Amino acid sequence: MAGLNAIMEWTFFEEVPVPKEVNEILVEGEYAEAAYKTVRDVAVITNKRLIIADRQGLTGKKVEIYTIPFKSIIMYSSENAGLLDVNAELELWTKAGTFKLNINKKVDIRKLDRLIGKYIL
Repeated sequence: MAGLNAIMEWTFFEEVPVPKEVNEILVEGEYAEAAYKTVRDVAVITNKRLIIADRQGLTGKKVEIYTIPFKSIIMYSSENAGLLDVNAELELWTKAGTFKLNINKKVDIRKLDRLIGKYIL
């Protein structure tokens, strides 16, 4: 949507196995659905939220975890990649603001559509 700036922006490069350490932060009744490689780490979609780990610094030992609960998503849009586009896009409008996900062509944007729709509708 034109004119709206994203609070944060990430790129999902490819689907990967869910890291074992994700289980350490899941709450009771929560389970991982899919995981995606980001620039330096991973994003995980669970049945309750989107979790994005962001490694920082030269060594990457400092990790900041972002959580976007599905219950906070008011609206979302997806745009598949065109002929000359490098990435597809997924935007999430939440109570906190707008988040933008750039989706590499290796990632199934429609799978993400279905997962998000499954938990916010």
